[in-house]
Amino acid sequence: MDKTPADNQTPLTAEAEAHVPEVSAAPDSPEEIEARTNSFLPELLTVSPSPHIRTEDTSRSIMLDVCISLMPALIWGIYVFGWRVLTLTLISVGFAVGSEFLYEKLMKKPVTILDFSTVVTGLLLALNLPVSVPLWMPAVGAVFAIIVVKQLFGGLGKNFVNPALAARVFLFAWPGHMSTFTSPGDKLSAAALKIAETDIVAGATPLASLKNGVLPDTSLFDMIIGYESGCIGEVSALLLAAGGIYLLARRVITWHIPVSYIGTVLLVTFVFAKSSLPFDFALAEIFSGGLFLGAIFMATDYATSPVTNMGRVVYGIGCGLLTVFIRYFGGYAEGVSFSILIMNLLVWYIDRYSKPVRFGGVKVDEAGK
Repeated sequence: MDKTPADNQTPLTAEAEAHVPEVSAAPDSPEEIEARTNSFLPELLTVSPSPHIRTEDTSRSIMLDVCISLMPALIWGIYVFGWRVLTLTLISVGFAVGSEFLYEKLMKKPVTILDFSTVVTGLLLALNLPVSVPLWMPAVGAVFAIIVVKQLFGGLGKNFVNPALAARVFLFAWPGHMSTFTSPGDKLSAAALKIAETDIVAGATPLASLKNGVLPDTSLFDMIIGYESGCIGEVSALLLAAGGIYLLARRVITWHIPVSYIGTVLLVTFVFAKSSLPFDFALAEIFSGGLFLGAIFMATDYATSPVTNMGRVVYGIGCGLLTVFIRYFGGYAEGVSFSILIMNLLVWYIDRYSKPVRFGGVKVDEAGK
C-alpha cells in the first residue's frame, strides 16, 4: 500500500514546533494587515487611499486667514460709519457661533465652532448690511445662515449656496431696512436697537446713479478708498483688494474667479456703457457696490465654487454677466448677491463638464461602450 503524504512527513522537534505560527480561525482584518504593514514602512512610504494630498492647511488656518484679510475693510467701516459697525458685527458673529453650537449639541454632533467657519459667515454677513439696520437683523440673518443654509444640509462643506449671501437675500424681506444707506461720516448710535428715520442722513449710492445712466457725484478716488454710501464692508475696493492679495499670497484662493469676475463686469459695462464716457462708467461699475467683496471673499467659497481652474474661469464669467444683467435690468441696483447664488446652483454642472481627461483614459458613452 502506498503511503499517504502525511506518512512521508518527518516529525517536528519540540524546538521547531515552537516556531510554527498558530493559524487563526478567522482571516486578519484589513486594519490588522495595514497596521502590520505600516510597522515596517516609514511614514513617507505609506500610501493611503486617494486623493493623495499632503498639506499643512486646515479648515481652522484657512478661516483664520480669511478673518485676517477682512480686518482692514472692517476697521475702515468703523472709521466711516462709527462704532455701530462693531456692534452689528459682534451680534452677527455671536449669533452665528451660538446657533451652530446649540444645533450641534441638540443633534448630538461634534461641535465644530473652533474651525472659525461660523466666524467667517457672521463677519461676511455683517459686512453685507447697511449700518442703519436694527440690531435684531444680523441676529436673524446669522441664525438663518447657520441653521437653514449650512447645518440642515450637513454642515461645513456641504452647503450648496454661500450662507452669508443667502442670509443677506433672506433679509431683503425687509427692503426698507436693507436699502437705507447712510452718508459717510454719519456716525449712528452704537447701542440703539433701532435707528429712527429722522436720525439717518440718507446717502445715494453710486450704483443708484449708474443704474439711471448717470455718473455718480462720488469721485473715483473716493470709490476706490471707500468714502461713499453703501454696506459696511463693500465700500473700500482698495482694502478689499489688499485682503485678496493676502489670500493669494497665502494660497487660500486662486486668481481665476476674482479676475474673471471683475474683468467680465469691466469689459461688458465698457462695451455696453450707459454713458457717453464708457471707460469712466465701467470703472465706476467695478469700484462701487459689492463687486470686490463678492468676487474675492464669497464667490471663492470652497464648498460652492468649482474645483478646476477652467471651471473657475467659467464660473467667474457667469457671475460677471449675471451681475451686469441684474444691475441693468433688475429691480435692485446691485446684482452681486443674486448672481453668485445663481452660479452656486450651477457649480455641479460646471465641474462635470470642465473636469480634465484622465491620462490614458478612453471616453465611454452612456451605453458603456
